[in-house]
Amino acid sequence: MVTKFVLLVSAIALFSGANGQNCQNPKVEAASFTSLDATIVTQIAYITEFTLVCDNPLPPNYALYAEVDGKPLTAARIGENKYQVSWTEEPAVARSGMHEVRVLDEEGWASLRRARRADPAATVAPLLAIQLHHPGSYSGPWVNSEVLATALSVLIAYIALHNKSKILA
Repeated sequence: MVTKFVLLVSAIALFSGANGQNCQNPKVEAASFTSLDATIVTQIAYITEFTLVCDNPLPPNYALYAEVDGKPLTAARIGENKYQVSWTEEPAVARSGMHEVRVLDEEGWASLRRARRADPAATVAPLLAIQLHHPGSYSGPWVNSEVLATALSVLIAYIALHNKSKILA
C-alpha cells in the first residue's frame, strides 16, 4: 500500500513538473530571524519566512529549493503561498553579515544540479534571492566573572599582607 502511495505522489510530482507551471513575475515579502545568544546554544539558527505571490496560479504542491553559501536546502511550505528556509551552524563557524538565500523552483534546481556536474562553482539565476542579516552572536564576556573575582581576591590579599608586613615592621 505504501508503494502505491509513493508511486502516486511521484506521478503527481512528475505531472506537475512536466506541466511547466513556473512562477511568473514573483513578488516576495520576507522576514528573517537568527539566534543572537551563543552562550547556551550549540548551534546558531537562521530562519527566513517568505510569502511568494505570482501572476499565475501555482499548484498546491509547488516545490521550492534554496541554496545558502553552497549548502542545498529545501523550502518548507508552512501555509498558503508561505514558505520557510532554515539551517543551523556552529557558533565558531557562523559569520555575521549578510547571507543570500537563493530560492529556486524545480526547473531552476534541476538546471543548477546539471550545471554543477560539469562545474562545481556554476550558478543559475534564482527565482528570487532573500538577504538575511545576521548581526553576530553574543558568546559571553571576554573574561568570566569567576576569573575576575579570583584575580581581585589575590590582588586584595597581596595588598593586605604587604601592608600588614609594613605595619608590623
